[in-house]
This record gives sequence, C-alpha cells and structure tokens, in this order.
Amino acid sequence: MDLEKRPPGSGPQEPPRRSDAEGCLTVAIRIPLRIVVLLLVVPVRLVWDALVVGGRFLRDTVLRPFGRALALLGRALIVWPAVGLWRYVVVPAARGVAWLGRYLLVVPAVWLYRWVLAPAGHAVLWVAGGVGAVLAAVGRGLYAAGALVGRYLLVVPATWLYSWVLTPVGHALAWCGRGIAWCLRMVATGAGTALYWTARILLVLPAVVLWRWVLAPVGRGLAVVGREAAVALGHAWRIAGHVSLAVGRFLAAVFRLLVGDPARWVYRTLLTPVGHVVRDAVWRPVAEASRGVGRAARKALADVRGSVRRARADVRRALFGEPVKERPVARREPSAARARTLGSSTTALTKD
Repeated sequence: MDLEKRPPGSGPQEPPRRSDAEGCLTVAIRIPLRIVVLLLVVPVRLVWDALVVGGRFLRDTVLRPFGRALALLGRALIVWPAVGLWRYVVVPAARGVAWLGRYLLVVPAVWLYRWVLAPAGHAVLWVAGGVGAVLAAVGRGLYAAGALVGRYLLVVPATWLYSWVLTPVGHALAWCGRGIAWCLRMVATGAGTALYWTARILLVLPAVVLWRWVLAPVGRGLAVVGREAAVALGHAWRIAGHVSLAVGRFLAAVFRLLVGDPARWVYRTLLTPVGHVVRDAVWRPVAEASRGVGRAARKALADVRGSVRRARADVRRALFGEPVKERPVARREPSAARARTLGSSTTALTKD
C-alpha cells in the first residue's frame, strides 16, 4: 500500500524500469562481459571497415569499368549479331516457310476437307445412323426379354433368400459381435487406466519437477546471459565503430601530412610554373606554327583543286566543244496585266 499522500491531480505511480528491477546476477555479469566483448569486437570492426573501404575502392576503380566493358563487348558480340540474325535471317525465312506451308499444305488440306472428307463423312454418318437405329430397336427387344427372364430367375429368388435367410443370420452375428466388443472395450479401458496412472507417477511427475526446479531456473540464467551478451555486443560494435572512425581519420591525416601536402606543394610550387613556361615557350609557338602550316597546306590544296578543275574544263571543251546555252523563253502576260498595259497606252495616245 502507498501510505504517503500525493498531490491531487498527479497520475499513478510509474512502474519500475528494467534497470531498477534487474537482479544481482545481471549487474554482476554486465560490466565484465561488456569489457571482454569490446576487446574482442574492436579488432574485428577495424578489419571490417578496412575491408569495406578496400571493397568500395575496388568496385569503383576496377569492377564497375570492367563490368561496363564486358557489357559493351557482350552487346557487340552477342546481342547485335543475334538481333541482326533474327531480323534479317530468321524472320524472312520464317515468313517464307509460312507462305510455302500455307499454299502447299493448308490450302490443299482445306480443299480436301471441304470437298472430299466432309461429304464422305456425312454419307458415313447417315448410313451409321440407319444401322444404329436398327441395332437400337433389336437391342431394346433383347433387353426387355432379358430383363423379364432375369427378374423371375434371379431377382425374386435372391430377394427371398436375403429376407428369410441372410437377414436373421446377420442380426444374430451382429448381436454376438456387440457383446464381444463390449467385453474387449471394458478390458482395454481397465488396462488403459492402469497404464495412464503408472506413466503419470513414473514419468510425468518427475519430468514436471525436473522442468520446474532445474531446467527453468537454468534457462532463465542462460537467457539473462544471452541478453546481456547481445546488448554488450551491440554497445561494443558501436564503440568499435567510433574507434575505427578515429583511426581512419588519424591515418587520413598522416597520409595527408606525409603525401598529400608535399604533393600539393610540389604541384603548385614546381610543376605549375614549369608547365606554364613550357606552355608559353613551347606549346603555343608550336601550335601557331602548326596552324600556319595547316593554313598554307589548305590553300595549296585549294589552288591545286582549282587548277585541276580548270584543266578538266579545258579538256572537255577541246573534246566536246562549248556547251549549248539555253535561250530564255518570254513569258506571256496574263489577261488582266495585258488589259492594264493597253489602257495605259490608249491614255498616252489621247494625251498626245
């Protein structure tokens, strides 16, 4: 009972948390287990992070370009030839075979079915229908005679035998069987009851005691140890991640100080001025000279082409003469324009 007064409006008391309700076994196991797991997990996490970084580098620099090259090679060697073979060989061949099959097999088969087999089948069906009607009439007569003979030679004697002989004998046998079954059921019930209590006392009760007082406590202890081991493994993995990150940053800083900064200094201080000098003193004059040579060569080629073109024209004129020039044909003016012209000339004459 809660004997202390609480202020009005306050909610119910909160249940104890898991850490408050834990026993001494959990508290005693937790810290040593976490220390051991941390010492075991940190090297594994460092190796894992190193493998991840190496795998990403290998994927980005080697595997992905190699895969793209393989994909392009496979497309060039397999897909495109297969598409060309399908489009330009298989499809036309299949269309040709389909056309031949249609006009060599389907059309003659349709004609044969429509004008030979169908009339022959209709005739056969008509004949078979007449024969079947005759046979059906004969069969109905034979069935009626056989049914009458079978009724008075088989059914009536069998009914009398079942009613006056087999039924009383069956009832007697069933009564005897029920008595024997009742006796056997009573014997089996007694034996089953004895075996049940024997098994309960000799097997079930010791098993219940073993489970309740031995296996259940041991299982609870193992569950506590397993839960704490899992929690400790999670904490150790996160702590190892922070340690691995710190180690990676330290190695990156060392690499930058020992390799990156000197390389950057060499590039900015030595290689960039040398490159500028080489570009201004060597590459630009060479480029200008090469462009001048290219312009001169293009001009010389244009002159040579013009000379060849003029020589070819001279040879053509010497062999075939001057080409005939077409005379321009005067176009006739339309009627409206011609009327306007006549009107203007009439006005000029009247003024004169």
